Amino acid sequence: MKKKLNKKLIVVVSAIVVAGFMFMGLNNIDNKNFEIAKNLDIYYSLFRELNTFYVDEVDPGKLVKESIDDMLASLDPYTNYIAESDIEDFKFMTTGEYGGIGALISKHGEDIIISEPYENFPAQKSGLRAGDVLLEVSGKSTKGMTTENVSDLLKGTVGQAIQVKIKRYGEKKPLDITIVREKIVIDPISYSGMIDSTTGYIYLSSFTKDCADKVKKAFFELKGNGAQKIVLDLRGNPGGLLIESVNLCNIFIPKDHEVVSTKGKVSEWDKTYKTMFEPVDTMIPLAVLVNRGSASASEIVSGTMQDLDRAVIIGSRTFGKGLVQTTRDLSYNTKLKVTTAKYYIPSGRCIQALDYSHRNEDGSVGHVPDSLISEFSTKNGRKVYDGGGVVPDVKTDDQELSNLSASLIKQFKIFDFATKFRAENETIPSVKNFKITDKMYDDFIAYVEGSNFTYTSETQEVLKQLKESAKSEKYLDLAGDQIDKLEKTLSPDLDRDLKKFREEISDLLRDEIVTRYYYQKGSAQAAIENDLEVKKAIEILANKDEYRKILNLK
Repeated sequence: MKKKLNKKLIVVVSAIVVAGFMFMGLNNIDNKNFEIAKNLDIYYSLFRELNTFYVDEVDPGKLVKESIDDMLASLDPYTNYIAESDIEDFKFMTTGEYGGIGALISKHGEDIIISEPYENFPAQKSGLRAGDVLLEVSGKSTKGMTTENVSDLLKGTVGQAIQVKIKRYGEKKPLDITIVREKIVIDPISYSGMIDSTTGYIYLSSFTKDCADKVKKAFFELKGNGAQKIVLDLRGNPGGLLIESVNLCNIFIPKDHEVVSTKGKVSEWDKTYKTMFEPVDTMIPLAVLVNRGSASASEIVSGTMQDLDRAVIIGSRTFGKGLVQTTRDLSYNTKLKVTTAKYYIPSGRCIQALDYSHRNEDGSVGHVPDSLISEFSTKNGRKVYDGGGVVPDVKTDDQELSNLSASLIKQFKIFDFATKFRAENETIPSVKNFKITDKMYDDFIAYVEGSNFTYTSETQEVLKQLKESAKSEKYLDLAGDQIDKLEKTLSPDLDRDLKKFREEISDLLRDEIVTRYYYQKGSAQAAIENDLEVKKAIEILANKDEYRKILNLK
């Protein structure tokens, strides 16, 4: 028998429609309200007929969820319906807390693996390592499961023990490990420390609850270690809680200074956020690192520091998310995260890059046109602009990986070699002293060449397109030989290219291996040692005249 629409659901939808009519009747229905009521009635009628007469069984809950998601997707990517089953993930995004084992998992071929255990959390304390293959969780085989399925099995009640069966490189038999779930609170500061005798460094990965207090604590520790300059790294930080961006700015700018204001349809919700406390240090030279992955709260901090001429912004243009979301409670423990306003930083500019309110005819979203971009001024009179993220004071080139390195990462060759290395080496020197030796790199070359690794170069793809174009335009008989020679000269040679890109690949290898022994903080420490943007920040902060000139300081 065909599945019929739940009668309670029909009653609820009917009640909503009737109530809507009654409410609007009492308030002199205008055209807009009539359109809402009419379309709600159409939706209910369509849903009822579809469920009754569609040839196959339908899932009412799934249909409603998909229709809601598609409706919200027509607005912007940040207005989302949060089902009851997704509430825990939503809480994690805003608080950084969840009940689980404290490890990242990923798909590796047909296997689900531990890709990164967090230091001092249950997974690491129980002995799980990066590269371990999860065979079973609580007696359930992971074969055919998605990472989301396995993640749901690993999360749960704090204090509850779970059993996992793993396959580990170098071990002949599977291992059974007992893990007790804990409340997992991810530290938003991935690393902080001195990068030279007078420069402190803080890498903030997200704006979760109390992150500003943690930045303040890290700042005091760096000052105690002799820091006279600070590098605040917000690269790849997608944002989070707006109030935390205000509190973070408050560390470096005086009390009662405007950081950000929000303006939307409901004017009663418009608000100006000012610093509320006495600052910690308004004079210490400060550099803020940003890139395309810096968004939302990261842009509030970097944009405000730029508008107030408080820090030199270094890197590449930020993402450009100038939209504010508010969470509204719905029935049945669900929520709506809805865009309610745009935010504006002290100069008066909004750095929203995409114009969702005026879509193209094909439904795509375009950037704010140049004709609508306006000029603003910082506190010291420097020119800044709206309409597309925060443009750094000092721009750096994006550090793109070679096709070879990208392929080695994508095909897990660097990851798998690090797994092998960890199984064969119980310890390594400190992060500062660990280097990829000639022997290690030769071992890696042998490992890759003995595997099923394949890759193509970008040049090879361009030559292929050139040859096809020459053929279609009947020039191949004139240039075919030259193109063939170029193809032969520039065709990928694995042994040659592994040596050519040794420095780049060695950095990736070192970072991955260091993570196996010193976890997230070790990885961050290793990464910044050869970081061009960090080096640029150190250079600018060390040159007082250049620093003052960039900020137009008197």
